[in-house]
Amino acid sequence: MLKGLAITPPIIGRISIGKVVEKNGKRLPEKDDQFTINSQVQGREGWVAHPLDEGLRKDQGGKIRSIPIRLLFNDPDLNFRAEYSFFDRLTGRPLCVGNGEQCKRVTDSGIQPLPCPSPEACPVAEGKQCKPYGRLNVVIGDDDPLGSFVFRTTGFNSIRTLAARLHYFKAISGNKLACLPLELRLRGKSTTQSHRAPIYYVDITVRAGMALEEALAQARQTQAARVEAGFDQQALDEAARLGFANGTFEESADEGDAVMEEFYGTEGADKATATAKPNSNLTKRLERLAN
Repeated sequence: MLKGLAITPPIIGRISIGKVVEKNGKRLPEKDDQFTINSQVQGREGWVAHPLDEGLRKDQGGKIRSIPIRLLFNDPDLNFRAEYSFFDRLTGRPLCVGNGEQCKRVTDSGIQPLPCPSPEACPVAEGKQCKPYGRLNVVIGDDDPLGSFVFRTTGFNSIRTLAARLHYFKAISGNKLACLPLELRLRGKSTTQSHRAPIYYVDITVRAGMALEEALAQARQTQAARVEAGFDQQALDEAARLGFANGTFEESADEGDAVMEEFYGTEGADKATATAKPNSNLTKRLERLAN
């Protein structure tokens, strides 16, 4: 295994709330009140829709508000990873990633472990450049049992809700999280900060029309069938844990465009690039703040 390269769950598609639109010659993300399921391929009009998108859209009257899923792992923190993250706006590569206590930061002297005071108290995070950043991997359909769709978010509502739900479902199912029949569900709320306009976030619930007790019974049956077939869930979780730990950062260089779209929101990659300082100057400033 190549050292320094995080081995992440295989991704075959992306889930987002919204889409990328063309405005004044620039591709910018636009928030929406529905899910979009995209492939890993981009065209001139943006990300190409995954075949599953059309089917779910027809079933739900044109707008996807829920997606039936299952999870790859029993450990909630393997399915959903969230950290405070600061990315280089030129390349989309992570420069500093922390959990509110410790961080890993890129400097001219290499990657250094440093205290992480959280974005509100960190001088590196000035200008809202550091944000909470979560990545959720889920399985949709039965075609590829180990291929996942990734949902990326910087929203506090989605991050808090997803983290809570995953830990609760693990607890009540007796560590059978990967066997539960679940669904992603879009929820809306209004706040004073949103000027009473609805904002949307992602939740996880049991499948529509299914009581919690039914979902738990199905999880027990699924686990028993997997054990009988020789499926080793514990070994799969451990393999994923070792894969994540193999790299310093989860994001790779070729994911820069996706990071720009999800992380910087309506600013977009083009605007971020136009206003960014050279990468060498940024890393020098990070190093001065670290010393």
